[in-house]
Amino acid sequence: MKKLILIFIFLCIATGAHAAERWIVVFDPAVVNEPARETLIKAHGGIIIKNLPLITGKAVLLPPQAEAALGKTNGVIRVDPDVVVEAYAKPTPPPPPPETLPWGVDQIDAELAWGTSTGSGVKVAVVDTGIDLSHPDLKVWGGINTINPRKGYNDDNGHGTHVAGTIAAINNEIGVIGVAPTASLYAVKVLNSQGSGFLSDIIEGLDWCINNEIQVVNMSLGTSSNVQSFQDAVKKVYDAGIIQVAAAGNSYGGAVGYPAAYSEVIAVSATDITKTIASFSSIGPEVELAAPGVSIPSTWKGGAYKTASGTSMAAPHVTGTVALAIANSVADVRATLQATADDLGNPGKDNLYGYGLVDAEEVVTGAQTHLAPSRISGLTPVGKIATIWGQLKKQ
Repeated sequence: MKKLILIFIFLCIATGAHAAERWIVVFDPAVVNEPARETLIKAHGGIIIKNLPLITGKAVLLPPQAEAALGKTNGVIRVDPDVVVEAYAKPTPPPPPPETLPWGVDQIDAELAWGTSTGSGVKVAVVDTGIDLSHPDLKVWGGINTINPRKGYNDDNGHGTHVAGTIAAINNEIGVIGVAPTASLYAVKVLNSQGSGFLSDIIEGLDWCINNEIQVVNMSLGTSSNVQSFQDAVKKVYDAGIIQVAAAGNSYGGAVGYPAAYSEVIAVSATDITKTIASFSSIGPEVELAAPGVSIPSTWKGGAYKTASGTSMAAPHVTGTVALAIANSVADVRATLQATADDLGNPGKDNLYGYGLVDAEEVVTGAQTHLAPSRISGLTPVGKIATIWGQLKKQ
């Protein structure tokens, strides 16, 4: 039957005839039997597509105008157009949620640093899976795809976009807001859609960071392998004056991975909302700072938002804080991060928290000033953002 239909259409085209049209022919069962129905269709130049016993009919292909003559034939009740029916549901992306201040950004007092610095103009590279280039809560200034230079650096995984949001999601009344909301994000795509990649692609990405005068690099990635080429690349970035921040790893109390374990890199462990080390966090003497990393809300690919956990989520809190410090011309950023961290666990530096929980406000201002505390106490996170940002506009 299908072959006959195709032959019929082909003949119409070959002879210059108008294309056949689909119709539904409904018969009177009391007048014509099945053989007679088929004869009627063929007599009018039609091809049967399928039987429709539910209505005693047939779906057919007919030459133009044939339906009118067939409709007047004895035994045919009517000829209906076989119209195209469409699904009415046309999914559209849900509107972005109202802006909230993520608990991690709030816990490190980033919003209390905005009266002094919001990270304006500081070039931050997210060495990761890319960044969602069309996300309404992010602005990406440039980047590279070292996996396939012919393709762009848009995020096809989501991880890099989540990291980018914690660093610098903009203040625009939707979604979330990052630690350094006016920092300049650059996407260095070195990991594929599965979240993995070759070391050579990461090394190329770090080289790009040097050549493009990036000021701080976030690497929420790692390996348990200590490869000399990796260490050499990290040292070159360090020698170029670029601050590198990396996730310690998610080995559930195991050793810190690389590149976080290299001395040129700030290794970050993860804490929960109670400022307790996360069960999944890698620990060790290389840990320099701790930051929120459990159930962190942030941006995601496709213009979406998602909550995620990991030292990958902790590192960007420190990266954003570095951007705030650089924008405020803090002389020795790394030493200041260490000196101002809120000590956790055993007194002094330890293997779980390093020097302690990063404190963005104190890094930037040099003190726990708590901008206008009487005016923001008791406010919701959204209220804090609105109040603090309003104070900034008046300055």
